[in-house]
Amino acid sequence: MTSQVGEAVSSGNAAAVQDAASKRELKRVVAASMVGSVAEWYEFFLYGTASALVFGTHFFKKTGNPIDGLLAAFALYAVGFAARPIGGLVFGYYGDKFGRKYLLQVSLIVVGITTFLMGCLPTFDSIGYWVPVLLVTLRLIQGFAFGGEWGGA
Repeated sequence: MTSQVGEAVSSGNAAAVQDAASKRELKRVVAASMVGSVAEWYEFFLYGTASALVFGTHFFKKTGNPIDGLLAAFALYAVGFAARPIGGLVFGYYGDKFGRKYLLQVSLIVVGITTFLMGCLPTFDSIGYWVPVLLVTLRLIQGFAFGGEWGGA
């Protein structure tokens, strides 16, 4: 076995070199998992806050009552959780085939894109009932990707 600089390593030192490499890899995995978890919990915070302050009045105007709009926004919050088990199964299967690291990166990118697109949605006054449809679709895709993040990590 050779070390990183190309020098011969005795069998006694080989375990030490391998142990150091596994510690570095463990630190990278922990850091990547932490970034994914922080992004996910931050999204929970953002969506919950937006549901309480914005979604009921801007996306669900035709419910007739502000409380109904708020309840619709929080029901939509649950839609993302419904898609998680399916995402975990699909990403887990393909993670075993193609590698979990790659699919973890894909799931994080999908979560970021869907969160960004939710922020870009126009109001109900602009495109009508397409806003709730697009919001449900984005929440389903986002929940699917979050399930893949949990299944792949």
